[in-house]
Amino acid sequence: MAAPMSRGSRGPEPGAAPYGNFPNYSRFHPPEGRVSLLPQGLLRSLFPAASRPLLGLDVGCNSGELSVALYRHLLGLPESNSSPEPPAAGKELRLLCCDIDPELIQRAQQSSPFPASISFASLDIMDSGARGPFLSSYLQRFGRSSFDIGFCMSVTMWIHLNHGDRGLLEFLAFLASLCTFLLVEPQPWKCYRAAARRLRRLGRDDFEHFRSLRINGDMAESITRILTQECAMELVCSFGSTSWDRSLLLFKSTSADPMGSDCS
Repeated sequence: MAAPMSRGSRGPEPGAAPYGNFPNYSRFHPPEGRVSLLPQGLLRSLFPAASRPLLGLDVGCNSGELSVALYRHLLGLPESNSSPEPPAAGKELRLLCCDIDPELIQRAQQSSPFPASISFASLDIMDSGARGPFLSSYLQRFGRSSFDIGFCMSVTMWIHLNHGDRGLLEFLAFLASLCTFLLVEPQPWKCYRAAARRLRRLGRDDFEHFRSLRINGDMAESITRILTQECAMELVCSFGSTSWDRSLLLFKSTSADPMGSDCS
C-alpha cells in the first residue's frame, strides 16, 4: 500500500483519506458509541484465570482516541483525562496500536494518557515483510507468540477497497492466526459506496478494486462467514450496532486454548 497522502497547512479535503486515515475521525464516530455497547468486566469474563498481562492489538487505530477509550473501558478506569494510570493497570493489559499514517500515530503518542501500557506504532498491516518482524519482536518481549485480543474497528472496508477480495481474505486470516479473540466492527456496504462517491467528487479515480469486488452486500454476514468457515474462528457474541449502523462482533479462535469464553 502506498504511503498516505500528505496534508497541507489547511488540512485535508473531506474524503481525501483513501485508507480511512481521517485526521478527525473520532469527531464524527465518537469512541463512546462503541465502548458503551461492550459489557463491563469483559476482559475478566473472557480470561478469568489470567495471571500475566493480557496483550491486545488494535489495527488501524487512527489517532488513538478509540484505543484509549477501549483500554479505559476494558480495565474499568475512570474517563477523566487527568486521572493517572493505576500502577497495576499495565500488569493487566498491554495494548499495541498501529496505523498506516505516521502523522496520526505521532498525534496518538503525544496525547496518550497511558504511555506505559499503550504503544502506538506506524505500520502498514498489509506489508507482510514489515508486519511479521515488527509484531514478532513485540510479542517476544513478553515471551508470547500471539495476542490475547485483537481490535479491528471500521478497518475492513479500507483493506477491501485498497487490496480487493484477496486482500480482505488475507487480512482476516492473518488476524485470526494472531489473536485468541477478535473484536470486529465491519463497515456496511453503503459505506463502500459513500467512500467511492467522495473520491469521485474530488475528481479522483475510483478505488482500484471497488467495481470488481465479489464479496459485497451484507458485510457483517460476509466477514462472519469468512472468519468462521475459513479462519478457524467462531462467533461468540454480537454486541449490537452503533448509532451509525455498524455491528460489533466478537470472535474466538477454535484452534487456541483461551482461559474463558463467556462474554456476558
